[in-house]
Amino acid sequence: MTLTPVLRAAAASDAGPVRRTNEDKYLISPELCLFAVADGMGGYHAGEVASKLALESLASFIRRSLEDADCSWPYGIEPTLSMAGNRLHTAISLANRRVFREAESHDDYTGMGSTVAAVLCVGTVAVVGHVGDSRAYLFRGEHLTQLTQDDTWAVAMLADNPAGASGVSSHPFKHVLTNVLGSKERTSIHIAEHPVAPGDRLVLCSDGLHGVLANNDLHAVLTRLAGKSSEDASAMLVHEALARGTRDNVTAIVVDVNEA
Repeated sequence: MTLTPVLRAAAASDAGPVRRTNEDKYLISPELCLFAVADGMGGYHAGEVASKLALESLASFIRRSLEDADCSWPYGIEPTLSMAGNRLHTAISLANRRVFREAESHDDYTGMGSTVAAVLCVGTVAVVGHVGDSRAYLFRGEHLTQLTQDDTWAVAMLADNPAGASGVSSHPFKHVLTNVLGSKERTSIHIAEHPVAPGDRLVLCSDGLHGVLANNDLHAVLTRLAGKSSEDASAMLVHEALARGTRDNVTAIVVDVNEA
């Protein structure tokens, strides 16, 4: 019999040194085993609205699909995904629709959008879903694995031409997002499933963190934080990003997988 691990999570977030408002939002729901970071964008507080709506919608369907076996599936069932994968895919699809419709309905919100990186843990599996450039990582033992791939111009160009890395890395469009929640009625959602075990540490973050902490830097920081609580680790990750000069909103969630 496989015991379901116990999850302990905490988050930290900061507006950063430049922006007056924090358009990042995060979600920690131990009862749903759901964790997410959303990074909003848009003028006149629209980014805050987009990220808030996205996470509200995300949690709403995850809860409904858990509590109601007969709930409706407005986007159907994707046969290549598990039930948990379908739950997260549908939840993110509904979040996209909600942000899109809100932007369509209010002139002040025209053009608003949000990224999202979410983890839904079911038993010993972490289902990861994302849109945009917020990221999820798995830190296991001495190894750091990036579980998401940014929806950016640079990543798209490298996929088409892996030999052109030097030109892409210096291109002014390299950070331009190619996919966000709310930009169109339907969006491309990435879903993947990863086994987790006691001792693993999951990290979700906005680009305010990974923009100044490359993967090797993040690995070094997480190695130093081994043994620290999720509360201390998330706070120290944000502190590290600020110390390294991030100019963006910065958010980090740390989820520790513990013995049942």
